[in-house]
Amino acid sequence: MLQASVLSAITDALTEIIGDHGIYAVFVLMFVDAVLPAASELVMVYAGAVAAGAFAGQSVVLFGEPIESEPWAYVAMASAGALGYILGSIAGWAIGYYGGRPFVERRGRWLHVTPHTLERAEAWFDRFGDWAVAIGRVTPVVRSFIAIPAGVFRMPLGRYTLLTIPGSVLWAFAFAGAGWAAGSRWEDFHHSFRYAEYVVAGVILVLIAAGIWRHRRGASPSPGDAAPVRTREEQAGEGRREGTYQ
Repeated sequence: MLQASVLSAITDALTEIIGDHGIYAVFVLMFVDAVLPAASELVMVYAGAVAAGAFAGQSVVLFGEPIESEPWAYVAMASAGALGYILGSIAGWAIGYYGGRPFVERRGRWLHVTPHTLERAEAWFDRFGDWAVAIGRVTPVVRSFIAIPAGVFRMPLGRYTLLTIPGSVLWAFAFAGAGWAAGSRWEDFHHSFRYAEYVVAGVILVLIAAGIWRHRRGASPSPGDAAPVRTREEQAGEGRREGTYQ
């Protein structure tokens, strides 16, 4: 099946990168995942398994020195993932804050943030307020689409960072812990975990299909369509959101 083969290729590529570059690869991949989905679940589970010594020839090395203790190797891998994600989240916030809504509307598709995604994020923030950040950090798929909108909506950096840290640390340590606990039983665990990967991949495909459908529908407006999207956002979104975080 095509989906399975593609997913398997992505999985093999990620695990190979982590196997070759260890703790540094975990940091970079989680940094990226804060803005663009990069399979953080798989990254951290595999990192935990490496820390447990599940793979011959792979160990956790920090500044040229191998970490012999498995518990400390686990802490190092999980901490690298959490730190990478937190810094990536701040970078995403900065893109939204300094680029603003105009930049996202023009270039957001490069970062998988479309005007529709921004509207959905705004609804998320309207529903949960500041806690949208904390909740989003532990919500699959959503967690990679919080950073840039938070900046666009002018959420203060200090508050944003404080709400980002707990979920980022919990996510990294929990999934790394699952991989570390699996240890030598990694292959059996990974076989079972693959079903979760299929679910995540299916959700992403549905979101992509929905985005394409909405884009095509929006490209052919009917005579009875409402006011332009920009005008609605200015009236119902941007002004309200900027007022919220002043």
